[in-house]
Amino acid sequence: MEFLSTFPITSALIGANIIASLIAFSSPPFYEQNLFRVGEILKRGEWHRTVTSGFLHVNPTHLFLNMFVLWMFGPILENPQAMGLSGGLGQSGFLIVYFGALIGASLWMLVDKRRELNYAAVGASGAVSGIVLAFCMFNPFEMLYLFFVIPMPAIVFGAGYIVISYMLSGRDNAMIAHGAHLGGALAGLALTILVAPEALSRFINALNLA
Repeated sequence: MEFLSTFPITSALIGANIIASLIAFSSPPFYEQNLFRVGEILKRGEWHRTVTSGFLHVNPTHLFLNMFVLWMFGPILENPQAMGLSGGLGQSGFLIVYFGALIGASLWMLVDKRRELNYAAVGASGAVSGIVLAFCMFNPFEMLYLFFVIPMPAIVFGAGYIVISYMLSGRDNAMIAHGAHLGGALAGLALTILVAPEALSRFINALNLA
């Protein structure tokens, strides 16, 4: 209960993802009506899919991985003081970056896959990518662990994430929507600087001190 009261936005987003995904697992019509499908959005104007698809997941493993990352990084950005840290987005800023990254990821995929009307995808990866990159802005030299094993500074992780997502987004028939990761990450970076300009100065100062 303490987590719920201290980090209500992170808790609400995790709860919404779990509830929506569990409904989708047992209801194919619900899943079909809310997934990201290029043709349904561009031809039928079902723009709600650019947001609702971000709360659905393919399977429990997909859901767990995205929610685990959100649970790890969300509290630090939503309420850094409660974590004994300084520099964050606050509740309103956190919501703006999360949903902005989610929509940014969807718009990137709409442009990238505009000729593939049957292309479909789901998942919170785009929104979560934006949150992770926001963390990297505030804490560029905090150590992150790739695959929970390989240590690297957040700035290296963030730059590598963007470059690799860009390179992999050009692959055909990829099982992972790398373009959504890229769009979400870039939107997350831009919105972090917009809603919390001190993040950029903090980032530059950290580089100067390195």
